[in-house]
Amino acid sequence: MRIVKAITFASALLIGASLSQLAAAANFTGLKGDPKLRSASALVIDADGKIIYGKDVDTVRSIASITKLMTAMVVLDSGENLDEKISVTKADRDLLQLTGSRLEYGASLTRREMVMIAIMASENRAATALGRNHPGGMPAFVDAMNKKAAMLGMTRSHFADPAGLNPENQSTASDLAKMVTAAQTYALIHEASTTTRIEVRPYKARGPLVYGNTNRLLKNDSWNIALSKTGYINEAGRCLVMQAVIDGKRVSIVLLNSFGKLTPFGDSNRLRKWMLGQG
Repeated sequence: MRIVKAITFASALLIGASLSQLAAAANFTGLKGDPKLRSASALVIDADGKIIYGKDVDTVRSIASITKLMTAMVVLDSGENLDEKISVTKADRDLLQLTGSRLEYGASLTRREMVMIAIMASENRAATALGRNHPGGMPAFVDAMNKKAAMLGMTRSHFADPAGLNPENQSTASDLAKMVTAAQTYALIHEASTTTRIEVRPYKARGPLVYGNTNRLLKNDSWNIALSKTGYINEAGRCLVMQAVIDGKRVSIVLLNSFGKLTPFGDSNRLRKWMLGQG
């Protein structure tokens, strides 16, 4: 498995930003104007949970593939062998949104690789295979997702499948900020969500498959991203969650129900400029 990494919050610390410098960074108080976001719900909080920006933060919405962050946490919490190979079967096909996949029936990867491509490239069959191979199968996995949500205090959230294809995967911007904070504590999720390119070999007699990250901001030098996940189905619109460092301060960003493929990235840039006093 070959991977290409983006510069992240963790690596930023290694190249000179000390914790004391971060603590002394701007606190984003007294911000003026409006970033004029096009996402229906939006939330930015700092590392202490203080709200920097909020818009319709408690409305319950479909969250599409943002779901996969919860999927990865449940897999990692279970203690299942990450080096065990699991295979894609017909049971992993998408009968809800009818999306395609580059993982054909019989494709085999380690559980670690399945987590990687589910998070970074939003590979639906990888996420579904992870749930299906959980002890107790898919029902037990979905139950574990909802129990994890309850443990995190995500009181307005519900999970129905591990890939986020079911529109009944629902949450609020406020709840998702809690999920982002929790997900960032998992090293593999951090790695997967900040990897820009990966090569995997799911077929014995073929060459590698190359996957890229669905978050284009990882290639933007203006951004220092520690965690991210995109999502889209018609019922959810475009969604994006991130944890990033802006002006030396770690923040979590949640954007839900954006219309237009590039809108979440545009809204992220608008938020960043506004927070830096450039908007």
